[in-house]
Amino acid sequence: MQILLDANLSYRLVKKLADIFSDCLHVTRTGLPIPAEDIAIWQWARMNNQIIITNDDYYNLANTYGFPPKVVLLRMGNQSSASVFETLQKHIDDLQKLNESDEYGMLELF
Repeated sequence: MQILLDANLSYRLVKKLADIFSDCLHVTRTGLPIPAEDIAIWQWARMNNQIIITNDDYYNLANTYGFPPKVVLLRMGNQSSASVFETLQKHIDDLQKLNESDEYGMLELF
């Protein structure tokens, strides 16, 4: 599973998530402009087969363009990196199901 962390998440999560997601990348390492627009992140993730993990609302892009890419929306408000890590770790099975699904393109975690 290839994961792309959006700019609103700490780049430090890449190292923390390495044991769970061996292919994890922060948007600042994609070569996109900083800050990158959501549509540019969406297109980059689509071309590179990445699942976007974000706090941003990507519903409009999902409704307009469909998937891929698939998106994990973190509906937790502003949380520490440790809290985000724990949430992703707790939902690893859900993330795997999203990755394998041909029917679903978005997962919301609270």
